[in-house]
Amino acid sequence: MKATIKYSLFIVLILLLTTCKKMHVVTEGQKILFQYDYINYSRGFEHSGFIIDNEGNILYYNKPEKWNFPGKEKILTQAEIEENLLSCTLSGRIIPKGDLKKFTNYINNIAASKVTAPRIRPKAAKSGTISYYCFLYSESNSEYKVVTIKTDGEMESDNLNFYSRKVVEWMKGIQKSLNK
Repeated sequence: MKATIKYSLFIVLILLLTTCKKMHVVTEGQKILFQYDYINYSRGFEHSGFIIDNEGNILYYNKPEKWNFPGKEKILTQAEIEENLLSCTLSGRIIPKGDLKKFTNYINNIAASKVTAPRIRPKAAKSGTISYYCFLYSESNSEYKVVTIKTDGEMESDNLNFYSRKVVEWMKGIQKSLNK
């Protein structure tokens, strides 16, 4: 009797594992995964940063003439993303496939987590704000949900997900390598 129950449970487990669809974090139409964005208004308008696309390319921008920022809903359309990408330049650097997959796998977890309310940091006045983002793409309406991982500088907020800190440290390393 025990052997029959164990055998039945084993069969059910095998069926579940073979019939479940694999969950893909990045959909086929998704163009970008992560963004590092710096804005400072204290010395005129400064705006620079980089985007990591679905192939691992690092594209940078510095004072783009036209840039689409997400609104209150934190949404950008595919067309707006395409326009932003036209303002970017390939850096010639590519994220290794293993690293890209590792960090991309964190996106759903980060997107499902809460972000702390923005806090003003008076001691950081005039330093500008650095924002770290990841993106969720909806194929059904060709829109990207912009997910805050962290903001730092004059304004500060944190995504409370465990993986957020890992992604921020990874992106800081990329930023340092681009500044060399």
